[in-house]
Amino acid sequence: MRASIQRFLIVCLVVVICAALGGVAGGLFVRNFLLGHALKRVGHYADYAVDRLSSSTGESRRVLALMNASADGFCSTAEIDRFRTLVFQSQFLKEAGRIRDGRLVCSTTLGRLTDTQALPRPDFTQKDGTRVYRNLQLFRVAGYTTVAVQLGDSFIVYSPFNNSDLSAPQTSFAVTSVDTTSNSTGLVYGKLPQIDGHGLTQSTQTVGSGLLYATRCSAQGIACVTVYMQQADALAGGGSAMALLAVIGAVVGGLLGFLCSRLYRRKRSLPSQLAQALREDALTVVYQPIVDLESGCIVEAEALARWTDDDGNPISPEIFVKIAEERGFVGEITRLVVRRTLGEFARTLRTRRYFRISVNVAAPDLADPSFLPMLQDALEQAGVSPENLGIEITESFTARQQVAKETIAHLRQRGHHVAIDDFGTGYSSLAYLHDLSVDAIKIDKAFTRAIGTDEITVSILPQILSMATELGLNVTVEGIETPEQARYFAGTGKSIRMQGWLYGHPVSAEAFQQMLDEGPVRPLYPPTLSGPASVTEISSIR
Repeated sequence: MRASIQRFLIVCLVVVICAALGGVAGGLFVRNFLLGHALKRVGHYADYAVDRLSSSTGESRRVLALMNASADGFCSTAEIDRFRTLVFQSQFLKEAGRIRDGRLVCSTTLGRLTDTQALPRPDFTQKDGTRVYRNLQLFRVAGYTTVAVQLGDSFIVYSPFNNSDLSAPQTSFAVTSVDTTSNSTGLVYGKLPQIDGHGLTQSTQTVGSGLLYATRCSAQGIACVTVYMQQADALAGGGSAMALLAVIGAVVGGLLGFLCSRLYRRKRSLPSQLAQALREDALTVVYQPIVDLESGCIVEAEALARWTDDDGNPISPEIFVKIAEERGFVGEITRLVVRRTLGEFARTLRTRRYFRISVNVAAPDLADPSFLPMLQDALEQAGVSPENLGIEITESFTARQQVAKETIAHLRQRGHHVAIDDFGTGYSSLAYLHDLSVDAIKIDKAFTRAIGTDEITVSILPQILSMATELGLNVTVEGIETPEQARYFAGTGKSIRMQGWLYGHPVSAEAFQQMLDEGPVRPLYPPTLSGPASVTEISSIR
């Protein structure tokens, strides 16, 4: 009896030890899995970032070669016009010009300078003599880090990334380059992580110093991108699984550990979460008002998709739309937004004949043969006219000119109002806007943020507005957040529609309907100013 009890106690002890060891092993397995999964995610962002960097760098090199081969007179009117065409036809370039004896002589936006501007010492000098300047004061653009590159007596200014391009939960990034003069590595863009210098200058993917980071270097070998996140952030959410594994048996613990890892992988993967959210119709749609500047009345709205992942993190549309495009189901997002918009506003669109809601359409949708039939079926079921549902096409899609022309023609034939979204970010050429035959352009918020500053983008705004008038295009300005910005456009004397936080944040359908019922958006201006200021007055406010 005593021996059997002893044997029982020994068996129990062995079971307890095995359970503890199994729990520890399961906990380590889950921990390593979480770190590995997060490291792959960091690597994915690094791959995307270096592709973007290589594209912008390659474009800048090609344009500089064309500029240096120019047969026109140095800074002549013909040469400046030629350079201006190169900038408008590029994706990343913002400015181009000539340098002589270390001084800026002319540029596409400033023309030929009567008082040449001396350039500071470059931040980086590369092997082929290329000089790189980071955020030159003369060419600063709000919300962007601009990079000026000089080769020979030509220079360009470009923005390799928009702020949202690498926006991802819990991740940071840095772009670095080596200065051949000092043989030191310096920051071009972003924020440097606390890692060994070699980790910033060679392609790698590892865990160390409390960080997970991945570095990718451009094909040209002139810059590298490092994307990183804290280990603690990578492990967040896995504590409950590890605590559970610590109290179960070795065999059961191993089995549950395997099952949990599989479930966790599916749960934590953004593409899987997004696909599940679309199956469950879990994305939300909010509506931002667009206001007629003169009357203050809401005349249009933009429908915007929003998504929060399983951890409660709001995911930027730039990220989840790109994921959907890569995985081939971006059309599901478009269908959801169209279906939700028509479902929530069918009655309003039927009764308010001149009111319109616009939806954003991705390039893959426009190449999908089922897109136009889907749009027509949705409108017929809702009893809504095509004139009441606008289509916004991103400016990057218009770079594919022939495809854009055909798609826009079909949409307009059906009665849809077609606008180019985010105009001015560097994709479209002003020369072929007329050929696209769109109805409107929406000026990117980067231009709006520049109002009241000395940034170069302010000087381009009158050109864009005049061009739109000549082509008979409607204009909507995005990103209006301050009365000063509204007064600037009121002072132009042009018929403009305004969109931004000054007139209303994106809100639910119910809240938007209430805004419509309340009438004009007031006040547009602060109490100390009775009305719109002129452009001259705005200049004095800077």
